[in-house]
Amino acid sequence: MNIEATIEKQHAKTPANARPVRRIVTGENAQGKSVFVSDGPTPNHTTDPGTPLARVVWATGEAAVPGADPAPAGQAFGFHSKGGSLLRVVDFPPDETYETAKLARFLDEHGVRDTGDARHFWFHKTQSLDYAIVLDGEIHALMDEGETLMRAGDILIQRATNHSWANRSGKTCRMAFVLLDLEPGAKV
Repeated sequence: MNIEATIEKQHAKTPANARPVRRIVTGENAQGKSVFVSDGPTPNHTTDPGTPLARVVWATGEAAVPGADPAPAGQAFGFHSKGGSLLRVVDFPPDETYETAKLARFLDEHGVRDTGDARHFWFHKTQSLDYAIVLDGEIHALMDEGETLMRAGDILIQRATNHSWANRSGKTCRMAFVLLDLEPGAKV
């Protein structure tokens, strides 16, 4: 099957109105030459209504699945990977579309939700260094004190701090996250 046919087949599995994320993976052949191992839509994605559409593109560390694909379809991932990294692409819908109770349960399941007097429903904190890159659209990055509007091309370095994402634009915002696990007390 050619690459275009593979991509079209996978597109049919992607939730309606969501653009797929193309993943190209390299490796080496039996002769030690570099080759393209795969090229097609990222197989891993969440489809839980009322929460953002998230795709783990690649994983290293404890969260990585053994075998040729460390982020296969149907595999659930936490917020970061102990001793490793996650590459995640997230489509944040407008804030008014969230099912906040469902999102709170999700954050609680992972032990990251701010249960204090948070000023936004997405407030959470992870033990990770995150490179957060806006690919398309806009979103507000919120700290306990202050916020800033991020647009396509902007990059936030999230250093294991309490934070939230607020999409007030009325349109989906697509972001890429590189999440690097940190040991407690690590300097970042």
